[in-house]
Amino acid sequence: MSISRRNFLYKSTAGAVAAASITSIVSACVSEPEQKKESIFAKGDTVLFQGDSITDAGRDRQDESANRAWSFGNGYALLAASQLLNAYPEEQLTIYNRGISGNKVFQLADRWEKDCLELNPDVLSILIGVNDYWHTRNGNYDGTIEVYENDYRALLKRTQEAFPGVKLVLCEPFYVLETSAVDETWIEPMKQYQVAAKKISDEFETIWVPFQQVFDEAIKHAPGTYWTPDGVHPSMAGAQLMAAAWLKAVGE
Repeated sequence: MSISRRNFLYKSTAGAVAAASITSIVSACVSEPEQKKESIFAKGDTVLFQGDSITDAGRDRQDESANRAWSFGNGYALLAASQLLNAYPEEQLTIYNRGISGNKVFQLADRWEKDCLELNPDVLSILIGVNDYWHTRNGNYDGTIEVYENDYRALLKRTQEAFPGVKLVLCEPFYVLETSAVDETWIEPMKQYQVAAKKISDEFETIWVPFQQVFDEAIKHAPGTYWTPDGVHPSMAGAQLMAAAWLKAVGE
């Protein structure tokens, strides 16, 4: 067998193993929606991804068009949106990414009129919280867990008042240990933000995406830096893992 042929087979096998690993990780952590009868996506729906740099993922903010790759960056939102568009061409979904790097909940609120309400979302996905903690570590932000919870709750109330039928997807803020920016001192503080996010998800009866559980399972298969070099921003594999988890949580 030639070296090139051997390398091709090795890479193909490795890719298949990686795909299988992501499928098994997600299956172990994310449950199908209870009593799911049909897709949450209806014809003509507008879907909006919101959050911080993990959602932003380097998107082009000069062109925020729907359904455009450069408007989505290179993260989980692009991968999840691409799968939705591929799976439901007949539904003619309109999908936006309006995540902005560095954002905390109060900054979402400051831009909510333009970057959410004016878009009239039918399905709204939010991943927010890591900066609400991370930025307190270097003294650049003096927010507290109470501020996070109160601001988050107020933001969702505001959204539901504008769109009573909006379908909400809340994503768990997460961290991965033994990476360049995250160590054990993150564990207890971040748990508080995760508990608050889950509490709000339960209050508003949203779909919940358990990203921390997903990454905790993922590091059993490969080192933390494989999924996210700094413990917060996902690698290519981490972005695919997140997209797979998000899609399963919403029932796709």
